[in-house]
Amino acid sequence: MSKLEIIVASTRPGRVGLPAAKWLEGEAKAQGGFDEVEIVDLAEVNLPFFNEPKHPRLGDYQHQHTKDWSAKVAEADAFILVMPEYNHGFNAVLKNALDYLSREWKYKAVGLASYGGVAAGTRAAQMIKPVLGALRMTTVTDAVSIPMVQQFLKDGEIVPNDVLSASAKAMLDELAQVAAALKPLRKEY
Repeated sequence: MSKLEIIVASTRPGRVGLPAAKWLEGEAKAQGGFDEVEIVDLAEVNLPFFNEPKHPRLGDYQHQHTKDWSAKVAEADAFILVMPEYNHGFNAVLKNALDYLSREWKYKAVGLASYGGVAAGTRAAQMIKPVLGALRMTTVTDAVSIPMVQQFLKDGEIVPNDVLSASAKAMLDELAQVAAALKPLRKEY
């Protein structure tokens, strides 16, 4: 069994992240590389600013919200981060969610689906790669970058063009392969 979690990073009202995640969920289910696909919305997770007294590498969590977040992340084999670009970087809510944990992220594959204006969120995607590497995650090369994202939003849904559909397929194919290859490294967890 393999599980993909699609994490919606934006928590702003009127955000595009949720429609983008729903589109990617449909693409992932059609692709068939994962037995289970789930959207995880950071607006619903609602983590406070990092407030654990001990370092995450110890796994000695004091707060129920951290224990719940740990369990959710631990059950996944791979992730897609659906992320906006704010001021040429990734958003604070996503960084906070990543920083809460340590071993739960280790040796897991991650795909990046960024969106924004003309740069399509690519600056945020490049900026987050060292953070993911520090968590021992493997970022796949293929990615989804949605430029001028509003042009793809119709009645609250993302309506992709051929380029977006092809990029989603390539990312999902690579993500499934890398997730399977990393699985033996996680046996100790």
